[in-house]
Parts: sequence; C-alpha cells; structure tokens
Amino acid sequence: MNSIDIFDGITDIRDDLIDGAKTGSGKKKQHFKKRWFAAVAAILVLAILTGIFLRPENALTAYAIAQAKYPEMAPYPGEPHSQRAYEAWWEDVKAQRRDLGDTSSLRSFFAQSARVFLTDTQGQNKICSPLNIYMALAMLAQLTDGESREQILTLLGSDSMDALRKQASDVWNSNYRDDGALTSILAASVWLNENVNFRQETMDILAQEFYASSYRGKMGSQEFNRALQEWLNEQTGGLLKEQAGNIEMDSETILALATTVYLKAKWAHEFFEKNTAPRTFHSPAGDVETDFMYQRYDQTYFWGNRFAAVCQTFEEGGSMWFLLPDEGVTPEDLLSDEEAMDFLFNKNKWENQKFLFVNKYIPKFDVSSQFDLADGLQEMGITDIFDLALSDFTSMTTDVPEPVILSQANHAARVVIDEEGCTAAAFTVMLGAGAAMPPDEEVDFILDRPFLFCITGDSGLPMFVGVVNYPAGS
Repeated sequence: MNSIDIFDGITDIRDDLIDGAKTGSGKKKQHFKKRWFAAVAAILVLAILTGIFLRPENALTAYAIAQAKYPEMAPYPGEPHSQRAYEAWWEDVKAQRRDLGDTSSLRSFFAQSARVFLTDTQGQNKICSPLNIYMALAMLAQLTDGESREQILTLLGSDSMDALRKQASDVWNSNYRDDGALTSILAASVWLNENVNFRQETMDILAQEFYASSYRGKMGSQEFNRALQEWLNEQTGGLLKEQAGNIEMDSETILALATTVYLKAKWAHEFFEKNTAPRTFHSPAGDVETDFMYQRYDQTYFWGNRFAAVCQTFEEGGSMWFLLPDEGVTPEDLLSDEEAMDFLFNKNKWENQKFLFVNKYIPKFDVSSQFDLADGLQEMGITDIFDLALSDFTSMTTDVPEPVILSQANHAARVVIDEEGCTAAAFTVMLGAGAAMPPDEEVDFILDRPFLFCITGDSGLPMFVGVVNYPAGS
C-alpha cells in the first residue's frame, strides 16, 4: 500500500478529526502560556490491532527534514513451507533481537511507573503503558540537557546519555517484528516549528537511535495539525480516534514528539466461541453479567501470598498475564505488594508454580482510561522540565527567547480481548508552553472480580499493565 492509497482510505477519519478539533475543550491550555513557551509534546501510541498502518518512509514527505530507516525482515513463509525458507525467516528473527543484558533498572522503572500511575483507580478501569512512557522519556532526555536530563537518566537507571541511547535502541529493536507472523512495529515522529532553528545533530540522532522522523511546518495551521492527527490515527488504526482528534499544536508550540507501537497478535491457543457464556462479574459498583471465555488447558499455574496468576501466550511471541487477587484483596493492594510486583516484572525465577490442567474463565472486555502523568512524573523525580526557572531544552535548540517547559502529560489507553486475541492502543501526550497451593491435577481460574493484567512483547518487557474493575463494553 502506498502513501496515496493510505491517504485516500482515511478521508472519513480525517474529517471526523477536524470536527473533533474544532469542538474540543480548551481546558488543557495552561494559564501560564506566553509567546514562545513550548507545547513540547510526546505522544506514545501502543496498539495491538488491525487497521491502517503508515510506514515512516511514506509519511508527509512535503514536511520531512529527516527520516528514519526501518529494518527489512524476511517474511514468514506460512504453511506449507520449505525448510530453507523457514530457516531464513528464523535467522532474521534472531538477528533482529538484541541482548538487553541486565534489565533490572528497566524493570524497576516499569514496576515503579505501574505502581505510581495505576494505584488510584477510584473503582474505575485504568491502564498504562510502561514501555510507551519509557520510550517517550528516553527521547525527551535527548532533547534536554543539564539537570533536566539528569533527572530523566536517574529515573530510567542510566548513567549517561550514551548508555540510554544504546539501551533505548536495543529495546526498540527487541520489540520490533514485521514478518507476517507477528506485527510489532515501533515508530516515532518529531514535529518542529518552522520559525525556530533546531539542532540538526539532535534531529539526526533521533532518526538514527530512536527511529524518529522529523517534520517541519507552520505551527497552529489546520494543515499541520491535520497531518499530525492523521499520522496518529494511521499508526493506531483509529482505535483512539476521539483522543487523537483533541491533539492540537498552536502557534506557540515549539515541538511535538510522537512515538508509537503497533502490535497485532493472536492467541497461540484461541478460545472457542461456542464455549463463551454469561457469568457474573463482581465489580466494585455491583454485580454485572458479562460474557466469559472458557478454556481448559495444561499449563503452568502461579501463586503468591495474595494472588493467583496464569498466562495466555500470543502466536510467535509475547503474552498476556492475568493476576487474580485473593478474596478481600484489591488490585491496588497488589500494586503496593512487593511480592506481587516482583512476580509481575521478574517472574522468570518464580518458585510457586505448578504444571496442571487449568480451567480458565476470562471475561471478554473492552477497557479504557485517560489520566494525567504530570504528578506521577514529578513524584518519581522529574521536576525541572515543569519549572520555568529550571527547565533546560538547550540540546534541542538555543533559538527560543523564553524557557521551554512541559505543561501537559496526558495518557490514554484502551485494551480489548476476545476469543481470537488482543487489541490495544495507548498514547501519552506531553505538552509544554495469592492463592494457596493448587491441587495436584486441576484448578479453576475464574476472573470474576477486579484483577490485574500485564501484556508483554516478544522481548518480555511489559507493554501494557492495567486494572480491570469492570469489563466495560463487553
């Protein structure tokens, strides 16, 4: 599919976005904005979905000043296939992966971000993407300098920008697959104000190390806003159409940074639709009837002092973990429980596990949330970029007479599961101007009360973590 085909195919999406932009709320505009204050934006979108996907090399050539080059991968040979074709594909898959080495600092950040951003659910569903937030902050570190950068490096567990660039590049490549068997594509873009001179060296580093293409245009114009909105919708297949329609750059915007992840996956062992039946889910607001998928399978069952857990794997890499709190224990309790967090992010050496038949009752669900990251980021130590007197974006440009600050940090996510697989998307917008031991042979695992889930990619790193208090939309 070429760029003309893609743009022709999204006319309706574009028109809806324009209407949404015209009627959107202005509540997010901060009172302290002045001329040349930044609307420094970081937009991360993770998606496990079907839909239109725009490749970076086809995007917005009229605005492009630097474009990332993405890896080419051998296609999955399908069935039937020759041994030679299969071996060529598998060698390509292995070559794309990176040795991430010691991931303790990464996992520490993921655990901390999940705990900080998900604890206050107030009885609602809440989802965040630790991988999304990590990639946004890594790129933000490249754009900043001084103490502003040091605070980000400290949070992400890197002792230098060189180390963080390498780690972020390795994480990117370890989560990238585009071979017909598994689609897991990370993309990024930087949107620049045509009236400000940016450091080309920084833009080149973003293209080479973070696979981020750069575009330059008239900030605040309908055309440039439409280009960004279309780009976001193309990357997410329109799953977060309403949220993307509210994203706008104005004439005072200095820069917008957008990173996306697109993941399309099916269960390795699909649920049979004939086995799906209504059951009662005990939500904080009261009992609700919803459709539960059922599957009996021999697999590993895990447990801790206050939870039980099972895993549902995807074809060709990645999985979704479900953590069921014990009776009387909430998902928020598990987020502050050291043992539960250790399991969620360091489960490879878990001792309490047993291989047996598991009768899984998993509710079909469609859950979403949107919330502000700013307080959480400051709680985790990133404060200077929110402060007029302390913010330092000189790595990006010195051509701004007023300070560049971060004025907004909003995060939205949606996850849908059914008998075939999982569909999910998330974006972060930053704007500146157990159970007891199971029986020997068989156990029931029934997610009929609030629970935690974690979606991991081919690298094993968490892409989504969420609290489901009720299976909305099912």
